[in-house]
Formats: sequence, structure tokens, C-alpha cells
Amino acid sequence: MAYDFDLYVIGAGSGGVRAARFAAGFGAKVAVAESRYLGGTCVNVGCVPKKLLVYGAHFAEDFEQASGFGWSLDEAQFDWATLIANKDREINRLNGIYRNLLVNSGVTLHEGHAKIVDPHTVEINGERHSAKNILIATGGWPQIPEIPGHEHAISSNQAFFLKELPKRVLVVGGGYIAVEFAGIFHGLGAQTTLLYRGELFLRGFDGSVRKHLQEELTKRGMDLQFNADIERIDKQVDGSLKVTLKDGRQLEADCVFYATGRRPMLDNLGLENTGVRLDKKGFVEVDDLYQTAEPSILALGDVIGRVQLTPVALAEGMAVARRLFKPEQYRPVDYKMIPTAVFSLPNIGTVGLTEEEARDAGHEVQIFESRFRPMKLTLTECQERTLMKLVVDAQTDKVLGCHMVGPEAGEIVQGLAIALKAGATKRHFDETIGVHPTAAEEFVTLRTPVGG
Repeated sequence: MAYDFDLYVIGAGSGGVRAARFAAGFGAKVAVAESRYLGGTCVNVGCVPKKLLVYGAHFAEDFEQASGFGWSLDEAQFDWATLIANKDREINRLNGIYRNLLVNSGVTLHEGHAKIVDPHTVEINGERHSAKNILIATGGWPQIPEIPGHEHAISSNQAFFLKELPKRVLVVGGGYIAVEFAGIFHGLGAQTTLLYRGELFLRGFDGSVRKHLQEELTKRGMDLQFNADIERIDKQVDGSLKVTLKDGRQLEADCVFYATGRRPMLDNLGLENTGVRLDKKGFVEVDDLYQTAEPSILALGDVIGRVQLTPVALAEGMAVARRLFKPEQYRPVDYKMIPTAVFSLPNIGTVGLTEEEARDAGHEVQIFESRFRPMKLTLTECQERTLMKLVVDAQTDKVLGCHMVGPEAGEIVQGLAIALKAGATKRHFDETIGVHPTAAEEFVTLRTPVGG
């Protein structure tokens, strides 16, 4: 049978666009459908605008520290509207770049909501298109628990478009999105409380990293409340919010921001017309080749719920394009040693196993750890400390994990991720000459294990 397209991609986020572009480059006839914005979550309401806001929040520290280097500054003034307008302009520019990437690759772009009619047919804007393969790359969507008054809360989607900076913000959640936005609001001058129902935020990260960040955020004056959860939210006559916790306490805020998880975006997608199955968490079930239970339908990225990171979706998109249309170049995605950063203030950078994971996996470990005040701060009153940590297999000398909390942690750990991917040992680290004077050189001068 002749199809209209070799590949029909639903969702123009990072993974979908990567798969579409490269499939077209390999000679396939490709279409992409997008109902919202080109670039997906990352470009529009995720990592890109978030990082811009993090940069904005960090200036408060720079101004504070400048006097130690001889700079006298008048009182700094911050304007939220200017930051948001400039952010919007940059996002619009990136939308245009994504459009050009697709069109210049020979991909047909359909703007509207696509629905799967059967395993080889997609309907959009009243028209039907047949495809040999359909790729679901619709991503995720933030969800707010349906407690009384949940309609008064916002998610990350709305946070990027607030008309003004709230004076008092209550951030709910313990994952990286909650921690990052708490840092943004706090750094820009809002009175910020981070509320998490667990013992300590960033579950799954190395224990030393979690404790160190808790200490640093507390030093900065952020209100951290653990083992706490919201019962209800009530809007007051003056527009403020009264928040009642499950322990009976009440807090007041001007904004309640929920970052308690994301769900796969499968609304009105027509999966009931196919044999596609979902797992117990609602994500699309796929095999190692990203095929669903319906052979002609594939899925990747956040919608499959594996590793929900933009670079992972990009790698998955490339793998799908190669396997379908350039099989001689195909290689599976390696989910080990994926580096990641949390753009909290201070930043976190991490790659490999945490100390807890290494011990649970049966490794006999040596831990090398350093906490120090960065050189830049020695002329200032700031008492922030940086954490660097290596988790090493005592039997093989292989470095299993690398973790950092401090300025530019993500930039530093990216380079170390290559070393860990290549199987670097602690001896390799020890024999590497450091770049002096930098914080990064600490990773190659850690000599004495602190535990094992």
C-alpha cells in the first residue's frame, strides 16, 4: 500500500523534531503535527525560559558581592515585566528557528490537533493522512492535585507568564522544578517558602548533595518546610491566598506554585482506536525500539516516562530515525551515565551513581568529598560553600559517580561525564593536571577518602 507519509510525527518538541528532521534527511517523506508551540516544553515553558529566569535571579548575588571587589553600586532595581518581555522575545525567536529547521529539512508541518484514527491514519484540521509509521512525541503536562481550591494555584506553565512578581510565593514539591523555581522567586526578591511532603527534597539524588543544598538554601534565608502538605487553598477578599496545611497550620501567600509531577499528554489522541497500551502510571508502553503494542506506532520522550530530559528525547529521536530509515547507522540509546543539572541557586551537576545507589548495587565504595568556599567569595561576606564528591569502586578503582553543588556545576560535570562514560578510574583523575586556579581542579586533587 502507498502511504501519504513514511513517518507522521505528533508533537514538535525536541524528540519529535529531531526524529522528523533526520528521517527527512535520510530520504523519508515526513510530516509533523503540533497543536501548541514549536519546540515543545523545553523551549516554551521548560528548560530554556527557566534558565533565563535563573540567570536573572543570580544577579542579586552578583550585586551583593561586587563591593568586595571595589564596586560601589546604587540600589539595584528589578523589573519583572522587562525580564518576561525579553524572555518572550527570545522564545519567539527560537520558535522561528524550529519552524525553519523543519521546513528546510523538507518536513511537512501541520499546525493543529492531530488524532489517530487507526494504526496508519491521522486526522488533523478535518483532513486525514495515511502513514506507514506514526510517532507519538506529545510530551508531558504539569498536574496539580485536585484539593479544595486547586484552581487558585498555578503550575510552571503559568509561572512564565505572570504579570507581576508575587510578594509571597509558596512553592509545593520536592523535585528539581520546585527547587529551581523556589530559587528563582527567592533570588528575584519574593518571600519564598518551599513546602514538601517528604523528609528532604530531591529524592533520588546523592544524599550529600541533598543535605548540602538544604544547608545553602537555609543560609540564604529560604523557608524550607518538610513533612508538610496542603489540605486546601482559600482565596481572600483582598486577592491573597490562605493555605491550610494537613497539620492544621495556616500560611498566607500571593501565589501558590505546584511542581508535584507531570503526566503524559495523551488527551484526545485517539489511542482507543489502536492497540497501544499504557503502563500503570499512564505512560505509553514501548519496547527497546520505541515500538508500542501497535507495530506501526512508536513513542518517545516524556510520554514514555523513562528519563524525562531534553537531551534524552533528542537521542531517542535520532535512534528512531536511524532504525527506520538508515539502519546501518542505528545504535541504541545508552541510558547509563546520563549527566544532568539542577539550576537551583547554587547549581547541582551530577553524573553516574549516587553513593546510595552504588552501595545498593553491591559495590564496595570509597568516597572522596570536598567542601570549600570558592575563591571568588574570599573577598566578600558570602559564606556559600561548594560541594564536590566522587563515588569510586574500591575494587576496580572505577569512578562510579560524580556530584557537585556550586557555581557552574552543570558546565563542569558535562566534561566529567565524558570521562565517566569512557570508564575513567580514580587514578586517571589523580594523574590529570588541574587547571589552576579553578574550582574544577578540585575534582583531580581529591586524595583522601572520607568513607568506604
